[in-house]
Amino acid sequence: MLQKTPQKSEPRRAAPRILLYSHDTFGLGHIRRTRAIAIALADANPGASILIVTGSPIVGRFDFPDGIDFVRIPGVVKLPSGDYVTHNMGLDIEQTVKLRRAIIRQTARVFDPDLVIVDKEPTGFRGEMLHTLKKMRERGAHVVLGVRDVLDDAESLATEWKRKQAIEAVETFYDELWVYGLEDLYNPLEGLPLSDAALSKVRYTGYLRRQTADWPDPSVARERPDDFVLVTTGGGGDGDVLIDWTLSAYESDPTLNTPAVIVFGPFMNPESRRAFETRAHRFRTIETMSFDSRIERLMIEARGVIAMGGYNTFCEILSFDKPAAIAPRVSPRLEQFIRAKAAERVGLIRMLPPVDESTHDPAIMADAIRGLATQPPPSKAAIPGLLDGLDRVVDLAEAALAEPRI
Repeated sequence: MLQKTPQKSEPRRAAPRILLYSHDTFGLGHIRRTRAIAIALADANPGASILIVTGSPIVGRFDFPDGIDFVRIPGVVKLPSGDYVTHNMGLDIEQTVKLRRAIIRQTARVFDPDLVIVDKEPTGFRGEMLHTLKKMRERGAHVVLGVRDVLDDAESLATEWKRKQAIEAVETFYDELWVYGLEDLYNPLEGLPLSDAALSKVRYTGYLRRQTADWPDPSVARERPDDFVLVTTGGGGDGDVLIDWTLSAYESDPTLNTPAVIVFGPFMNPESRRAFETRAHRFRTIETMSFDSRIERLMIEARGVIAMGGYNTFCEILSFDKPAAIAPRVSPRLEQFIRAKAAERVGLIRMLPPVDESTHDPAIMADAIRGLATQPPPSKAAIPGLLDGLDRVVDLAEAALAEPRI
């Protein structure tokens, strides 16, 4: 096991440097979680320098307060076959990973962080973080792996981590493992062959509470009915079925007059989006938009939420205490299904049939949309520590930064 290079103990900087890595092949989940953590750390550490290294193609469309900046590494896209290709450039995937690895390595070397937080992937995309993790440990940085509440079913996760040599990375490079959820709901590390020493590093934080930004908003808010339902697909790359199912409910039931705001997501196929817009605009009660980087505002205003149940959407549903009906996907991983099933069990949401099923009854969706008016909000479940995630992350980070750098 790699040990930090023995050298004279040095105090941490008064103004710490924090590096967050988010591999972000395609979608919104990783970068939105990383952004929420970065903002919480910036609020708690005035004067800190916080740098996000990410492959997200839309990171520049988000707002960041003072103290936070980002480095965009070349993006990659996962194909339906499971293979990866470069997002924009004409490089093959091996060349792209080599370039990403070099940018990450040089950025970390010059930035010289006191604290490194890696999101979800212990080795980074195709192992691109391994050299940087080794060097950061040698230079005395405190290195953390942060994972969401659910990764996948235990058998699939064990296979994946074995293939990626993730167990070895966790055992060797990480000082702590932060789980952004509650152990009473789900243990995402169950079934992994981690040593007792590695398991002793696990810290459950609770879910990451979301809030609206308090820096100026240049946009002009639109007036909407007070009782609209928000339909969100997250990134939208796999959201076609949910949108089609929702529109079918309105098309098949003329008595369904609940106003709706449908957010397609920035990664929805443009042809699909245009077809959905044509269908939606036949209803005066339905508004559509492609993307809102501050979707939290819509969530606050909505009566309830129809969604697929990714981690960030789930955190927003809890944070703004909104009745929600979730139609999870079950492919390519069971993450959303496991989360939705556990959440319904404790009374946090209503679970709908998975979006991956071959048929979807419009009457079920119409009933779910109507039911949001009387469905209890998540707060009725009264689960202690449910939304303590960001506070706990700040406390853990402050403890790590208080240790001498050796």
